[in-house]
Amino acid sequence: MMNDTIAAVATAHGIGSISIIRLSGEEALSIATKLSKKTTFKPRHATLSPLYNSNNELIDEAIIVYFKGPNSFTAEDIVEFQCHGGKIVAEQVLNTVLEFGARIAEPGEFSKRAFLNGRIDLTEAEAIAQLIEAKSEDAAKILAKQMKGELKGYVEGVRDDLLNILAYSEVTIDYAEEDLPQDLIDQILERLDKLNLQLSDTLQASQSRAGLMQGFKVAIIGKPNVGKSSLLNLLLNYKRAIVSDIAGTTRDTIEEEVKIGTHLIRMVDTAGIRDANDEIERIGIERSIEAIEASDIVIALFDNSRGFDTEDETILSLIEQNQDKKSFVTLLNKTDLESRFDSAKIQAYDPIKLSCKESARELIGALETIMDTKNVSDEMMLISARQINAVKKALHEIQEAKPPLEDQELEIFSFHMNMAINEVSSITRPYEHSEMLDKMFGNFCLGK
Repeated sequence: MMNDTIAAVATAHGIGSISIIRLSGEEALSIATKLSKKTTFKPRHATLSPLYNSNNELIDEAIIVYFKGPNSFTAEDIVEFQCHGGKIVAEQVLNTVLEFGARIAEPGEFSKRAFLNGRIDLTEAEAIAQLIEAKSEDAAKILAKQMKGELKGYVEGVRDDLLNILAYSEVTIDYAEEDLPQDLIDQILERLDKLNLQLSDTLQASQSRAGLMQGFKVAIIGKPNVGKSSLLNLLLNYKRAIVSDIAGTTRDTIEEEVKIGTHLIRMVDTAGIRDANDEIERIGIERSIEAIEASDIVIALFDNSRGFDTEDETILSLIEQNQDKKSFVTLLNKTDLESRFDSAKIQAYDPIKLSCKESARELIGALETIMDTKNVSDEMMLISARQINAVKKALHEIQEAKPPLEDQELEIFSFHMNMAINEVSSITRPYEHSEMLDKMFGNFCLGK
């Protein structure tokens, strides 16, 4: 498979100014010469040329760029055809390169080859994939840094510390005839504690800023007919949700994306929370409560034109139960109508007063402030569930390693250290046992 020459349309499908068809592999250059009937291409120079199909019929006039391996993204020969945009032209070029010996690339295969050929590590590959679907400008900046190896350098540092600790243990197992001095055990424990704190801070920062990567999810909650659907329509600037005076009109969650500031967020309009006899409405209310759990930010909506009641009390209790885990914005809606609501009930939550018939400017500002605050940390950030899970497992192994170290059961200690190194290494590249041997013999000069 790695000897095959692969091809794919690298631009989004549809009509546009240009389409790019990319080739990678040993036959990339020869296929380009067949299409263009040119005999030579200067690496990294754009060449304007006609393109012909296998029947010698003109397809298009395109720009051809040749990247000679290993100085390319995949470390193989790469050729890019930049032809006129449009589905038909791109398909003709792609079909022709397939006729000339290439095959269709599998999803992610260009990046996979870059990884296997040592051009990028796993953190850089994941950053590339996520940058394409970045949900905010802040996320794009973080991912751009990781494409340049910022997370890779961080992981390599942690990995190196763990390898040095493991080397102490392995040398002692193989060569020491007496127990380790207590001060050496204390030094190793101190280094483990520092690593534990470092990884824990990274994990906490990554989990708290997950919305930057995946897009913040914002749920709108409130009792029936309080204006949730009207608020969603106002934020979207079009009538997405049905608005009616009949309570229970929204019976399921409605989700839509909207950009606020530099963030692309997912707004969730939920069913009104109340005691419902209707089975469908009851299921919708259960989903509303689930939406609160799944959201990063919750907008709690109250109705200025109606008195405070038990349904409003339910909303307040949900705020109190979740305010340590979620960011809440409290709104008092329908301020254009006569006030019958006891605003003192929600004063502790600094409610924003608005009318969904007018403007949501103050609410938009509050949401933007909350989302921008999520990115104030300078801590290193993990960008995928896979990376987060690896750090969790590494932290567990570090904790498990401490008791056997204190009891000088070094074989068990080394086992947990190896497991921790494997987990941390999985973020970037697999751990090889020879690395630990290099540490042992390089630092301790054994065998002289």
